[in-house]
Amino acid sequence: MRILLIGGNGFIGRFVVAALKREEYVVAVFHRGTAPTPDGVEEILGDRNQLSASTEELRRFAPDVVIDLVVSSGLQAEELMNTFRGATQRVVMLSSIDVYRAAGVLHGTESGPLQEVPLTEESELRRNLHPYPPAGVERLRKIFSWVTDDYDKIPAERAVMNDRELPGTVLRLPMVYGPGDPLHRFHPIVKRVDDGRRHIILPETLAAWCSPRGYVENAAAAIALAATDERAARRIYNVCEKPAFSELEWARKIATGMLWDGEFVVLPVERTPRHLVTPGNAAQHWTASSARIRQELGYQEPVAIEEAIRRTIGWERANPPTIVFQTPFDYAAEDAAVAIYNQGT
Repeated sequence: MRILLIGGNGFIGRFVVAALKREEYVVAVFHRGTAPTPDGVEEILGDRNQLSASTEELRRFAPDVVIDLVVSSGLQAEELMNTFRGATQRVVMLSSIDVYRAAGVLHGTESGPLQEVPLTEESELRRNLHPYPPAGVERLRKIFSWVTDDYDKIPAERAVMNDRELPGTVLRLPMVYGPGDPLHRFHPIVKRVDDGRRHIILPETLAAWCSPRGYVENAAAAIALAATDERAARRIYNVCEKPAFSELEWARKIATGMLWDGEFVVLPVERTPRHLVTPGNAAQHWTASSARIRQELGYQEPVAIEEAIRRTIGWERANPPTIVFQTPFDYAAEDAAVAIYNQGT
């Protein structure tokens, strides 16, 4: 089987390549040439934002399956299907849990009651397109260069899944962590532990919030499986670990992995330092079910969560971020909040 990856040299893509190479598939990567391609992988240089300009080269590879890891919008998805219709057997696109209406309720862009969890592939999608404001999209682009102004996975999914001639598969990914994570999701805890902090604060709303997560090698295994199993044609799958843990439970797992013996302090929002308070309705959990891909394709994570956390901690320690995308650090404000907390206990 010949498999083409679009944007295959990034955070998740390099693990997908490794998973496919282990099974001895013929692999090609279409990218801009900003990172080296692994040995034994064919390289096709070009710009994802001008995919049709590389149609001849892409078709020359004659892929059986195309995996688009960086599709950002409905227009890009339409171009993807037009480029490969008649030239491949199936297209796999990476989507996101943010397509669900629960994401809009969390971010305050959707009205109405809380959405039922766990989210399944049949759960209601957002009614409003474009889940992030322009400033949020700009922030994302600083981390993920492939994000476009019209970013939204919902119209992209529709273009891929509604094509009558070219079968598609959609994988809705969770919050992916692991070595190479551009968002450095473990960094707020890892840094505080390494800085010798004795107390780590979480606002009570965030501490209780549950969201789907996935270790990068496990997510890559799911992508490789869906790309090489014909049963995945015209199917949509959630990909995430089970069970889902709260943010406090995740923080404790990271701290335990670092042998930290300090204390987590959960505070009411009004007593939490402002830099630690995140906007949104945290009563809306994002817990998702990955039962479908497990039952239909037999998916199982190759890396246990304890080992995944250990590897991620090691990478975070060795690779601190140059841009802090998540929680900033104001230890003076945190110490003051802990002092007030201790006076009341």
